[in-house]
Amino acid sequence: MSFVSTLRQWDEAVACVEQRDPASALRIFLNIEEKNSKIFFNIGCLYLNNSELDEAEKAFDRSIGKDEHLAAAFFQRGVTFYKKERFEESLLDFQQAFKQLRGNQLIDYKPLGLRYKLYACEVLHNIGLVQAQLGKWEKAQENLLTALSLRADAKFSHIDHALDAILKQKLFPLVEIRAGLLFKPNKHYVAELEKRDYLGKAKVVSSIVPADEFSGFAPLQPQVDNVPSTPKVPEVLRVFEGEPHTVLYEFYPETKEELAVLPGNIVFVLQKGADNWASVVFNEKRGLVPYNFLEPLDIVTMTSKPMQIISQALLYSSQTNNIRDFSGCIVKVHFRFTIAVRIAHGQSYGIILQTISSKLKLPASALTLCKSVPHEKVVALYSYASSTPEDLDFEQGNIITVLSKVNDEWLEGQCNGKVGIFPSSFVKALNGDQQCE
Repeated sequence: MSFVSTLRQWDEAVACVEQRDPASALRIFLNIEEKNSKIFFNIGCLYLNNSELDEAEKAFDRSIGKDEHLAAAFFQRGVTFYKKERFEESLLDFQQAFKQLRGNQLIDYKPLGLRYKLYACEVLHNIGLVQAQLGKWEKAQENLLTALSLRADAKFSHIDHALDAILKQKLFPLVEIRAGLLFKPNKHYVAELEKRDYLGKAKVVSSIVPADEFSGFAPLQPQVDNVPSTPKVPEVLRVFEGEPHTVLYEFYPETKEELAVLPGNIVFVLQKGADNWASVVFNEKRGLVPYNFLEPLDIVTMTSKPMQIISQALLYSSQTNNIRDFSGCIVKVHFRFTIAVRIAHGQSYGIILQTISSKLKLPASALTLCKSVPHEKVVALYSYASSTPEDLDFEQGNIITVLSKVNDEWLEGQCNGKVGIFPSSFVKALNGDQQCE
Protein backbone atom coordinates (compact mmCIF):
# COMPACT_ATOMS: atom_id res chain seq x y z
CA MET A 1 0.00 0.00 0.00
CA SER A 2 1.35 3.43 -0.95
CA PHE A 3 1.88 6.39 1.34
CA VAL A 4 -0.92 8.20 -0.53
CA SER A 5 -3.39 5.35 0.10
CA THR A 6 -2.50 5.36 3.80
CA LEU A 7 -3.18 9.11 3.99
CA ARG A 8 -6.54 8.73 2.25
CA GLN A 9 -7.74 5.98 4.60
CA TRP A 10 -6.41 7.80 7.67
CA ASP A 11 -8.25 10.99 6.68
CA GLU A 12 -11.43 9.02 5.92
CA ALA A 13 -11.33 7.26 9.32
CA VAL A 14 -10.91 10.54 11.21
CA ALA A 15 -13.88 11.97 9.27
CA CYS A 16 -16.00 9.00 10.42
CA VAL A 17 -15.16 9.76 14.07
CA GLU A 18 -16.14 13.40 13.55
CA GLN A 19 -19.45 12.16 12.13
CA ARG A 20 -19.91 10.00 15.26
CA ASP A 21 -19.37 6.71 13.45
CA PRO A 22 -16.48 5.15 15.44
CA ALA A 23 -17.27 1.63 14.22
CA SER A 24 -16.60 2.58 10.59
CA ALA A 25 -13.50 4.51 11.65
CA LEU A 26 -12.10 1.47 13.46
CA ARG A 27 -12.77 -0.76 10.45
CA ILE A 28 -10.92 1.65 8.13
CA PHE A 29 -7.98 2.00 10.52
CA LEU A 30 -7.65 -1.78 10.80
CA ASN A 31 -7.62 -2.11 6.98
CA ILE A 32 -4.58 0.15 6.65
CA GLU A 33 -1.65 -2.11 5.79
CA GLU A 34 1.24 0.18 6.77
CA LYS A 35 0.21 1.52 10.18
CA ASN A 36 2.45 4.03 11.95
CA SER A 37 2.58 4.86 15.67
CA LYS A 38 -0.16 7.49 15.42
CA ILE A 39 -2.57 5.15 13.64
CA PHE A 40 -2.03 2.42 16.26
CA PHE A 41 -2.62 5.10 18.93
CA ASN A 42 -5.95 6.00 17.28
CA ILE A 43 -6.96 2.33 17.15
CA GLY A 44 -6.15 1.95 20.84
CA CYS A 45 -8.23 5.03 21.73
CA LEU A 46 -11.25 3.70 19.81
CA TYR A 47 -11.00 0.33 21.57
CA LEU A 48 -10.52 2.06 24.94
CA ASN A 49 -13.60 4.25 24.41
CA ASN A 50 -15.54 1.07 23.59
CA SER A 51 -14.24 -0.64 26.78
CA GLU A 52 -12.44 -3.32 24.73
CA LEU A 53 -9.46 -3.17 27.05
CA ASP A 54 -7.49 -6.18 25.78
CA GLU A 55 -7.53 -4.90 22.20
CA ALA A 56 -6.71 -1.38 23.40
CA GLU A 57 -3.67 -2.69 25.28
CA LYS A 58 -2.38 -4.48 22.15
CA ALA A 59 -2.82 -1.36 20.01
CA PHE A 60 -0.97 0.87 22.48
CA ASP A 61 1.79 -1.78 22.70
CA ARG A 62 2.30 -1.52 18.94
CA SER A 63 2.12 2.28 19.02
CA ILE A 64 4.92 2.39 21.60
CA GLY A 65 6.85 -0.20 19.59
CA LYS A 66 6.77 2.15 16.60
CA ASP A 67 7.66 5.27 18.66
CA GLU A 68 9.14 4.73 22.12
CA HIS A 69 9.08 8.50 22.79
CA LEU A 70 5.30 8.94 22.38
CA ALA A 71 4.33 9.97 25.91
CA ALA A 72 0.61 10.06 25.04
CA ALA A 73 0.71 6.33 24.19
CA PHE A 74 2.28 5.49 27.57
CA PHE A 75 -0.37 7.67 29.24
CA GLN A 76 -3.26 5.91 27.46
CA ARG A 77 -1.84 2.45 28.12
CA GLY A 78 -1.54 3.46 31.79
CA VAL A 79 -5.26 4.35 31.73
CA THR A 80 -5.99 0.97 30.12
CA PHE A 81 -4.03 -0.95 32.78
CA TYR A 82 -5.77 1.06 35.53
CA LYS A 83 -9.20 0.06 34.20
CA LYS A 84 -8.02 -3.56 34.09
CA GLU A 85 -6.94 -3.15 37.75
CA ARG A 86 -3.32 -3.95 36.85
CA PHE A 87 -2.07 -1.12 39.03
CA GLU A 88 1.65 -1.97 39.06
CA GLU A 89 1.82 -1.84 35.25
CA SER A 90 -0.34 1.27 35.20
CA LEU A 91 2.09 3.00 37.58
CA LEU A 92 5.08 2.13 35.37
CA ASP A 93 3.39 3.55 32.27
CA PHE A 94 2.38 6.81 33.96
CA GLN A 95 5.94 7.18 35.26
CA GLN A 96 7.29 6.56 31.75
CA ALA A 97 4.91 9.20 30.35
CA PHE A 98 6.22 11.67 32.94
CA LYS A 99 9.81 10.79 31.96
CA GLN A 100 9.08 11.52 28.30
CA LEU A 101 8.04 15.06 29.27
CA ARG A 102 11.79 15.64 29.87
CA GLY A 103 11.27 18.22 32.60
CA ASN A 104 8.75 20.29 30.62
CA GLN A 105 5.37 21.30 32.04
CA LEU A 106 3.51 20.02 28.99
CA ILE A 107 3.69 18.49 25.52
CA ASP A 108 1.43 20.16 22.96
CA TYR A 109 0.53 17.51 20.37
CA LYS A 110 -1.26 19.95 18.06
CA PRO A 111 1.74 20.21 15.68
CA LEU A 112 1.62 16.41 15.36
CA GLY A 113 -2.11 16.36 14.56
CA LEU A 114 -3.63 15.69 18.02
CA ARG A 115 -5.46 18.62 19.62
CA TYR A 116 -4.38 17.72 23.15
CA LYS A 117 -1.86 18.98 25.68
CA LEU A 118 -0.38 16.41 28.04
CA TYR A 119 0.37 18.24 31.31
CA ALA A 120 2.98 17.03 33.78
CA CYS A 121 0.68 17.90 36.70
CA GLU A 122 -2.08 15.61 35.34
CA VAL A 123 0.34 12.74 34.81
CA LEU A 124 1.45 13.13 38.45
CA HIS A 125 -2.25 13.26 39.43
CA ASN A 126 -2.74 9.79 37.93
CA ILE A 127 0.50 8.50 39.48
CA GLY A 128 -0.83 9.59 42.88
CA LEU A 129 -4.14 7.82 42.24
CA VAL A 130 -2.43 4.52 41.33
CA GLN A 131 -0.20 4.74 44.41
CA ALA A 132 -3.33 5.29 46.51
CA GLN A 133 -4.82 2.14 44.98
CA LEU A 134 -1.64 0.31 46.04
CA GLY A 135 -1.95 1.69 49.58
CA LYS A 136 1.09 3.98 49.24
CA TRP A 137 -0.66 7.05 50.67
CA GLU A 138 2.49 8.99 51.57
CA LYS A 139 3.97 8.66 48.08
CA ALA A 140 0.60 9.59 46.59
CA GLN A 141 0.57 12.75 48.70
CA GLU A 142 4.12 13.65 47.60
CA ASN A 143 3.24 13.33 43.92
CA LEU A 144 0.09 15.42 44.29
CA LEU A 145 2.02 18.15 46.10
CA THR A 146 4.49 18.16 43.20
CA ALA A 147 1.56 18.31 40.78
CA LEU A 148 0.24 21.39 42.61
CA SER A 149 3.58 23.12 42.16
CA LEU A 150 3.59 22.35 38.41
CA ARG A 151 0.03 23.26 37.51
CA ALA A 152 -0.15 26.12 35.04
CA ASP A 153 -3.41 27.81 36.09
CA ALA A 154 -6.58 27.50 38.12
CA LYS A 155 -8.29 25.16 35.67
CA PHE A 156 -6.55 22.24 37.39
CA SER A 157 -8.69 22.52 40.51
CA HIS A 158 -9.25 18.75 40.40
CA ILE A 159 -5.69 18.37 41.71
CA ASP A 160 -6.71 20.28 44.87
CA HIS A 161 -9.69 17.95 45.29
CA ALA A 162 -7.43 14.93 44.76
CA LEU A 163 -5.05 16.12 47.50
CA ASP A 164 -7.98 16.62 49.89
CA ALA A 165 -9.12 13.05 49.13
CA ILE A 166 -5.62 11.66 49.77
CA LEU A 167 -5.46 13.35 53.17
CA LYS A 168 -8.68 11.49 54.02
CA GLN A 169 -7.29 8.30 52.41
CA LYS A 170 -10.01 8.31 49.79
CA LEU A 171 -9.76 7.71 46.03
CA PHE A 172 -10.58 10.27 43.31
CA PRO A 173 -11.39 10.22 39.55
CA LEU A 174 -8.77 9.31 36.92
CA VAL A 175 -7.68 11.92 34.34
CA GLU A 176 -8.27 10.63 30.78
CA ILE A 177 -7.90 11.95 27.23
CA ARG A 178 -11.34 13.03 26.02
CA ALA A 179 -13.10 10.52 23.76
CA GLY A 180 -12.98 11.44 20.07
CA LEU A 181 -9.51 13.03 20.14
CA LEU A 182 -7.33 11.31 17.54
CA PHE A 183 -4.16 12.01 15.58
CA LYS A 184 -5.07 13.51 12.20
CA PRO A 185 -2.88 13.24 9.10
CA ASN A 186 -0.85 16.30 8.13
CA LYS A 187 -3.35 18.73 6.60
CA HIS A 188 -0.79 19.93 4.07
CA TYR A 189 -0.26 16.39 2.78
CA VAL A 190 -4.02 15.77 2.64
CA ALA A 191 -4.52 19.00 0.67
CA GLU A 192 -2.01 17.74 -1.90
CA LEU A 193 -3.78 14.42 -2.47
CA GLU A 194 -6.01 15.75 -5.23
CA LYS A 195 -3.45 18.17 -6.66
CA ARG A 196 -0.45 16.00 -7.43
CA ASP A 197 -0.31 13.69 -10.46
CA TYR A 198 2.25 11.04 -9.57
CA LEU A 199 2.02 9.00 -12.80
CA GLY A 200 1.73 11.80 -15.36
CA LYS A 201 -0.58 11.89 -18.36
CA ALA A 202 -0.53 9.59 -21.38
CA LYS A 203 0.70 11.03 -24.67
CA VAL A 204 -0.99 9.98 -27.93
CA VAL A 205 1.44 9.08 -30.72
CA SER A 206 0.34 9.90 -34.28
CA SER A 207 2.11 10.08 -37.65
CA ILE A 208 1.95 12.68 -40.44
CA VAL A 209 3.36 10.21 -43.01
CA PRO A 210 0.45 9.03 -45.26
CA ALA A 211 1.97 5.59 -45.89
CA ASP A 212 2.67 4.96 -42.21
CA GLU A 213 0.33 2.18 -41.09
CA PHE A 214 1.62 2.15 -37.48
CA SER A 215 -1.21 3.19 -35.14
CA GLY A 216 0.05 2.19 -31.71
CA PHE A 217 2.55 3.44 -29.17
CA ALA A 218 6.28 3.37 -29.71
CA PRO A 219 8.14 0.74 -27.66
CA LEU A 220 10.37 1.68 -24.76
CA GLN A 221 13.59 3.27 -25.97
CA PRO A 222 17.00 2.30 -24.55
CA GLN A 223 18.18 4.64 -21.83
CA VAL A 224 21.70 6.03 -21.52
CA ASP A 225 23.45 4.95 -18.32
CA ASN A 226 25.99 7.09 -16.47
CA VAL A 227 25.29 10.31 -18.33
CA PRO A 228 28.33 12.63 -17.89
CA SER A 229 27.59 15.61 -15.71
CA THR A 230 29.42 18.75 -14.68
CA PRO A 231 31.48 18.20 -11.51
CA LYS A 232 29.75 19.61 -8.46
CA VAL A 233 31.61 22.36 -6.65
CA PRO A 234 32.56 21.19 -3.13
CA GLU A 235 30.27 22.63 -0.49
CA VAL A 236 31.62 24.99 2.16
CA LEU A 237 31.15 23.77 5.73
CA ARG A 238 29.90 26.49 8.05
CA VAL A 239 30.32 26.35 11.82
CA PHE A 240 26.99 27.15 13.47
CA GLU A 241 26.45 28.89 16.75
CA GLY A 242 24.40 27.24 19.48
CA GLU A 243 24.17 23.74 20.90
CA PRO A 244 23.50 20.78 18.54
CA HIS A 245 20.24 18.89 19.18
CA THR A 246 18.55 15.93 17.49
CA VAL A 247 14.91 16.32 16.37
CA LEU A 248 12.67 13.61 17.90
CA TYR A 249 9.30 14.39 16.27
CA GLU A 250 8.05 15.92 13.04
CA PHE A 251 7.04 19.58 13.34
CA TYR A 252 5.18 21.50 10.62
CA PRO A 253 5.11 25.30 11.01
CA GLU A 254 1.84 27.20 11.28
CA THR A 255 3.36 30.70 11.42
CA LYS A 256 6.18 32.34 9.48
CA GLU A 257 8.35 32.42 12.63
CA GLU A 258 8.26 28.60 13.02
CA LEU A 259 10.60 26.15 11.27
CA ALA A 260 9.80 22.79 9.64
CA VAL A 261 11.88 19.85 10.95
CA LEU A 262 11.70 16.05 10.74
CA PRO A 263 12.88 13.25 13.06
CA GLY A 264 16.64 12.79 12.81
CA ASN A 265 17.43 16.36 11.71
CA ILE A 266 20.29 18.11 13.53
CA VAL A 267 19.49 21.67 14.64
CA PHE A 268 21.49 24.22 16.64
CA VAL A 269 19.63 25.77 19.59
CA LEU A 270 20.44 29.46 20.00
CA GLN A 271 18.03 30.22 22.83
CA LYS A 272 15.39 28.40 24.88
CA GLY A 273 12.43 30.46 26.10
CA ALA A 274 10.34 29.96 29.23
CA ASP A 275 7.33 29.12 27.00
CA ASN A 276 9.00 25.85 25.83
CA TRP A 277 9.87 27.29 22.39
CA ALA A 278 13.49 27.24 21.20
CA SER A 279 15.14 29.50 18.63
CA VAL A 280 17.15 27.20 16.34
CA VAL A 281 19.20 27.22 13.13
CA PHE A 282 18.57 24.51 10.51
CA ASN A 283 19.66 24.48 6.85
CA GLU A 284 20.87 28.09 7.22
CA LYS A 285 17.39 29.15 8.36
CA ARG A 286 16.47 30.45 11.78
CA GLY A 287 13.08 29.82 13.42
CA LEU A 288 11.13 28.48 16.38
CA VAL A 289 10.64 24.80 17.31
CA PRO A 290 9.08 23.27 20.49
CA TYR A 291 12.01 22.43 22.78
CA ASN A 292 10.42 19.17 23.96
CA PHE A 293 10.70 17.97 20.34
CA LEU A 294 14.51 18.10 20.68
CA GLU A 295 17.20 16.06 22.43
CA PRO A 296 20.70 17.43 23.16
CA LEU A 297 23.64 15.84 21.38
CA ASP A 298 26.11 14.82 24.11
CA ILE A 299 29.50 14.66 22.41
CA VAL A 300 31.82 15.20 25.40
CA THR A 301 30.77 12.07 27.25
CA MET A 302 31.53 9.94 24.22
CA THR A 303 35.30 10.62 24.40
CA SER A 304 35.80 8.13 27.23
CA LYS A 305 35.62 5.22 24.82
CA PRO A 306 36.71 4.64 21.22
CA MET A 307 34.27 5.81 18.63
CA GLN A 308 33.73 4.55 15.13
CA ILE A 309 33.52 7.26 12.51
CA ILE A 310 32.49 6.27 9.04
CA SER A 311 34.28 8.41 6.46
CA GLN A 312 33.85 8.53 2.75
CA ALA A 313 35.98 10.44 0.25
CA LEU A 314 33.80 11.96 -2.44
CA LEU A 315 35.99 12.41 -5.53
CA TYR A 316 34.68 14.86 -8.09
CA SER A 317 35.69 13.60 -11.52
CA SER A 318 35.37 14.83 -15.09
CA GLN A 319 33.57 13.01 -17.86
CA THR A 320 36.61 10.76 -18.28
CA ASN A 321 36.88 10.14 -14.51
CA ASN A 322 40.42 11.56 -14.46
CA ILE A 323 41.02 12.57 -10.84
CA ARG A 324 44.38 14.13 -11.66
CA ASP A 325 42.54 17.33 -12.69
CA PHE A 326 41.74 18.04 -9.04
CA SER A 327 44.05 19.07 -6.23
CA GLY A 328 42.20 17.24 -3.47
CA CYS A 329 38.97 15.67 -2.33
CA ILE A 330 36.25 16.34 0.20
CA VAL A 331 35.94 13.87 3.09
CA LYS A 332 32.53 13.74 4.72
CA VAL A 333 32.66 12.31 8.24
CA HIS A 334 29.41 10.84 9.53
CA PHE A 335 29.24 10.90 13.34
CA ARG A 336 26.27 12.07 15.44
CA PHE A 337 26.40 14.98 13.00
CA THR A 338 28.25 15.44 9.71
CA ILE A 339 31.37 17.51 8.99
CA ALA A 340 33.46 17.95 5.85
CA VAL A 341 37.20 18.50 5.46
CA ARG A 342 39.44 18.98 2.39
CA ILE A 343 42.22 16.37 2.08
CA ALA A 344 45.05 16.51 -0.46
CA HIS A 345 45.76 13.38 -2.51
CA GLY A 346 48.52 11.16 -1.15
CA GLN A 347 48.10 12.14 2.49
CA SER A 348 48.96 9.47 5.05
CA TYR A 349 46.41 7.87 7.35
CA GLY A 350 47.93 9.63 10.37
CA ILE A 351 47.59 13.10 8.82
CA ILE A 352 43.98 12.41 7.77
CA LEU A 353 43.16 11.16 11.28
CA GLN A 354 44.78 14.23 12.86
CA THR A 355 42.86 16.59 10.55
CA ILE A 356 39.53 14.98 11.40
CA SER A 357 40.28 14.87 15.14
CA SER A 358 41.08 18.61 15.08
CA LYS A 359 37.78 19.30 13.34
CA LEU A 360 35.82 17.24 15.88
CA LYS A 361 37.92 18.56 18.79
CA LEU A 362 38.48 14.98 19.94
CA PRO A 363 41.80 13.14 20.55
CA ALA A 364 43.04 11.11 17.59
CA SER A 365 43.50 8.09 19.88
CA ALA A 366 39.72 7.96 20.42
CA LEU A 367 38.90 7.80 16.69
CA THR A 368 38.76 4.92 14.27
CA LEU A 369 38.29 5.44 10.53
CA CYS A 370 36.69 2.68 8.54
CA LYS A 371 35.59 2.24 4.98
CA SER A 372 31.91 2.78 4.34
CA VAL A 373 29.80 -0.12 3.18
CA PRO A 374 27.95 0.09 -0.17
CA HIS A 375 24.58 1.78 0.10
CA GLU A 376 21.38 0.15 -1.11
CA LYS A 377 20.00 1.45 -4.39
CA VAL A 378 16.27 1.85 -5.06
CA VAL A 379 14.24 2.91 -8.09
CA ALA A 380 11.54 5.61 -7.98
CA LEU A 381 8.03 4.29 -8.66
CA TYR A 382 6.59 7.82 -8.89
CA SER A 383 7.90 11.35 -9.26
CA TYR A 384 8.25 13.30 -6.01
CA ALA A 385 8.37 17.10 -5.69
CA SER A 386 9.73 18.49 -2.43
CA SER A 387 7.48 20.55 -0.14
CA THR A 388 10.23 21.49 2.35
CA PRO A 389 13.96 22.27 1.91
CA GLU A 390 15.10 18.94 3.34
CA ASP A 391 13.05 16.84 0.85
CA LEU A 392 14.68 15.10 -2.15
CA ASP A 393 13.28 15.75 -5.65
CA PHE A 394 13.28 12.92 -8.18
CA GLU A 395 11.46 11.67 -11.26
CA GLN A 396 9.82 8.32 -11.89
CA GLY A 397 12.52 5.80 -12.83
CA ASN A 398 15.40 7.63 -11.15
CA ILE A 399 17.92 5.49 -9.25
CA ILE A 400 18.36 6.68 -5.65
CA THR A 401 21.15 5.72 -3.25
CA VAL A 402 19.73 5.14 0.25
CA LEU A 403 21.97 6.73 2.88
CA SER A 404 19.93 6.03 6.02
CA LYS A 405 16.48 5.17 7.38
CA VAL A 406 14.75 8.09 9.12
CA ASN A 407 11.73 6.08 10.34
CA ASP A 408 9.22 3.55 8.99
CA GLU A 409 7.83 6.05 6.45
CA TRP A 410 10.86 8.12 5.39
CA LEU A 411 14.35 7.43 4.00
CA GLU A 412 17.38 9.67 3.39
CA GLY A 413 18.99 9.31 0.00
CA GLN A 414 21.06 10.83 -2.78
CA CYS A 415 19.91 11.42 -6.35
CA ASN A 416 21.23 13.68 -9.12
CA GLY A 417 23.89 15.13 -6.81
CA LYS A 418 21.37 16.13 -4.13
CA VAL A 419 20.76 14.67 -0.67
CA GLY A 420 17.41 14.73 1.14
CA ILE A 421 14.56 12.69 2.59
CA PHE A 422 11.66 11.07 0.75
CA PRO A 423 8.69 8.69 1.41
CA SER A 424 9.81 5.06 1.38
CA SER A 425 6.52 4.08 -0.31
CA PHE A 426 7.57 5.98 -3.45
CA VAL A 427 10.46 3.58 -4.22
CA LYS A 428 11.28 -0.10 -4.45
CA ALA A 429 14.56 -2.00 -4.10
CA LEU A 430 16.54 -2.87 -7.23
CA ASN A 431 17.02 -6.55 -8.02
CA GLY A 432 20.46 -8.07 -8.34
CA ASP A 433 20.75 -7.61 -12.14
CA GLN A 434 19.83 -3.94 -11.96
CA GLN A 435 22.31 -3.36 -9.12
CA CYS A 436 25.16 -4.58 -11.32
CA GLU A 437 24.32 -2.42 -14.33
